[in-house]
Amino acid sequence: MAVTESAPVAPTSRQEGILRRQSLRESAARTYARSLPIVPVRARGLTIEGADGRRYLDCLSGAGTLALGHNHPVVLEAIKKVIDSGAPLHVLDLATPVKDAFTTELFTTLPSQLADDARIQFCGPAGTDAVEAALKLVHSATGRRGLLAFTGAYHGMTAGALAASGGATDVRVTRLPFPQDYRCPFGVGGERGADIAARWTENLLDDPKSGVPTPAGMILEPVQGEGGVIPAPDTWLRRMRAITADRSIPLIVDEVQTGVGRTGAFWAVEHSGIVPDVMVLSKAIGGSLPLAVIVYRSGLDVWEPGAHAGTFRGNQLAMAAGAATLAYVRENRLAERAATLGARMLGQLQGLAATDPRIGDVRGRGLMIGIELVAPDTSADVPPPDPALAEAVQRACLQRGLIVELGGRHNAVVRLLPPLTLTDEQATAVLDRFADALAGTTRTTPPPSAPGPSC
Repeated sequence: MAVTESAPVAPTSRQEGILRRQSLRESAARTYARSLPIVPVRARGLTIEGADGRRYLDCLSGAGTLALGHNHPVVLEAIKKVIDSGAPLHVLDLATPVKDAFTTELFTTLPSQLADDARIQFCGPAGTDAVEAALKLVHSATGRRGLLAFTGAYHGMTAGALAASGGATDVRVTRLPFPQDYRCPFGVGGERGADIAARWTENLLDDPKSGVPTPAGMILEPVQGEGGVIPAPDTWLRRMRAITADRSIPLIVDEVQTGVGRTGAFWAVEHSGIVPDVMVLSKAIGGSLPLAVIVYRSGLDVWEPGAHAGTFRGNQLAMAAGAATLAYVRENRLAERAATLGARMLGQLQGLAATDPRIGDVRGRGLMIGIELVAPDTSADVPPPDPALAEAVQRACLQRGLIVELGGRHNAVVRLLPPLTLTDEQATAVLDRFADALAGTTRTTPPPSAPGPSC
């Protein structure tokens, strides 16, 4: 009997089948898969190839995780070396040569005033667990409850991290205004707006009738990512450091997305020169694999053994990949490269904004860039955000082989988070595809009403 060979499955049919099964099997909570209906099968650097054979320029980079892009040779070699050595891959919190090398490299990159007197806690594999550890740490060290956090913040998806994020309503967390130029909650922007925000914070803490007792800590992002790519002014950050230091309030800085050269400095706090009491680190520190830690002043280290634990806090492959990534970024001065290339991209996008009123604002730091899209056909002083347009532009970008993310208070900010290895030619291609996508997009829904100030 002759054997009948089945016909090969077309790439497009294969992709459609995988996406269909995903939609049937996976949780309704899935996010990126909804706006980016692709099936990655290969990747290198900036480029992803889908199961349908199409290639994409990836400016999402694992939400900022891939500092060196996909499958960088130094990362693959570090992982392979550990696997080939026969070293244990799961060790809880035991000391290993791999962990020692990672910690040494990490401390080499930290601000010296922190590194010289620091302790490190390896947490569960996600940044949100490191945020939980930081909150637990300052509660234990101060004996106080309560927390100061900021409007627009995003710190993770677990209970404590969500409570500190901008969309929460937990009354145990006091909300403070985060300074913005474009949508200043006080209507003034610039240095004046940042000064008012700082004065508000000082008054809240010093007014005995404010209803806000001295908290266990303050947590902030040097650049709000999910909040719309809003850099904190350096002068304001220095004010927050002075305000908290003067009142013995530990300052926690969330560098999960801003760290490892992303903003044009190895750590975003370096722009302002502040030294926090606690730094929350994840994403890029694992070289594309899950790893999260907190680094903090030794004086806060009052924990009893087991006060914060986790089965998967000893990821040897992530530590090896992370050490290789940190060293590569440091030795090749990729933070400085991000500052230079990011400034050039911001300038080109600002030039585009001058010719297209649908771009309300272009902002960012280094290779952490946001483009806020607005509905210009209104009489508002500051045009309202246009999330429908942003969604349409994201789809148009994908059709042109460009992967971008959306963020911001109203999901109207197109975010660019390319790898730090981005070349000049690739940067030009990214901006050309974005400009073409925007030019080819028209709105399909009425403009939203102008939002009121949010503090």
